[in-house]
Amino acid sequence: MKKSLFGIVASLLLASPAFAELSWTTDVPKALETAKAENKLVMLDFTGSDWCGWCIKLNKEVFSTPEFAEYAKKHLVPVEVDFPKKKTQSAELKKANMDLQKKYRIQGYPTIIVLNSLGKQVGELGYEAGGPKNFIAKLDALRKK
Repeated sequence: MKKSLFGIVASLLLASPAFAELSWTTDVPKALETAKAENKLVMLDFTGSDWCGWCIKLNKEVFSTPEFAEYAKKHLVPVEVDFPKKKTQSAELKKANMDLQKKYRIQGYPTIIVLNSLGKQVGELGYEAGGPKNFIAKLDALRKK
């Protein structure tokens, strides 16, 4: 009985979002170095994490899922380019984010810019219904370009 209860508890813990969390960075040059070394794509998430409804929905329905986390760990270096209203950011990070927003001509949130390991843009995505399966399919198509 103890073994089966332990198995159930362990399964629940491993399936919890805490174990599915991705490690996001805000440093694009470092992300590109990692992507080149590990043959991954860089995914820039232009977001208003604490006020943009579609951004929050994308995070909840896709980025926070175990399925997406597993895919991302193998194929992506995720970068958060955040424009929050309530969270504080350093002046340096705000400037870096504004520079990226200008460079990629971001008009709205969420906008996902996908770069290859050389820093060349290979795609642009936004929120779409369909959860992680749909989003992963779109990323796979870009990965195969």
